[in-house]
Amino acid sequence: MSSHPSASPHLRFHTPHLHLTSAFGSDWFGRKAEGFARFFGTPTFLITQTLLVVIWIAFNVWSLRHFDPYPFILLNLAFSTQAAYAAPLILLAQTRQADRDKAMSEADALHREALAKASLERQEIATRQQEQILKLLEQNTELTRITRELTQHVEELTREIHAQTCIKG
Repeated sequence: MSSHPSASPHLRFHTPHLHLTSAFGSDWFGRKAEGFARFFGTPTFLITQTLLVVIWIAFNVWSLRHFDPYPFILLNLAFSTQAAYAAPLILLAQTRQADRDKAMSEADALHREALAKASLERQEIATRQQEQILKLLEQNTELTRITRELTQHVEELTREIHAQTCIKG
C-alpha cells in the first residue's frame, strides 16, 4: 500500500492537507532547510561533530603549527555560527511540523465525525428495521389469532352443519 494519504479511501480527509507534507514547503530552500534540520539530531551528525572537535583540539594542542590555540576561539566561533543557523532551522521545522500535525489532527477529527455520523445513521436504520420487525411480529400474532378464531368458527359451523344433516338424514 502506498504511503500517500489519497491512496486509501479512509484517509480522504487528509487530501486537502497534502500541500503540508513538506515541513518547509516544496521550494529548493525549503527542501535543503528541512534536510539540514533533520540531520542535526542524527547520530551521524553528533558522532561526526565529536570527531571533528577531537581532531581540532588534538591538532591544536600537539601540532607544531597552532592555528587555534587554547581556548580555541575559532572552534567557539564555528560552534556559535553553527548554532546561529541551526536554531532557526530547527524552530522553523518544529513550527511547520506543528502546523502539519494540527492540519492532520483536524482532518482526523473530520474523519471521526464522518464515522460517527455514519454509525449513527446505521444505528437509526437498525432501529427502524427493528421497529418494522416488531410491527410485523405484532401483525403476524394478530393474523394468527384471527386464523385461530376463524378455524374455531369453521369447526363450530362444520359441527352444526354435520349435526343438522345427520339429524335430518
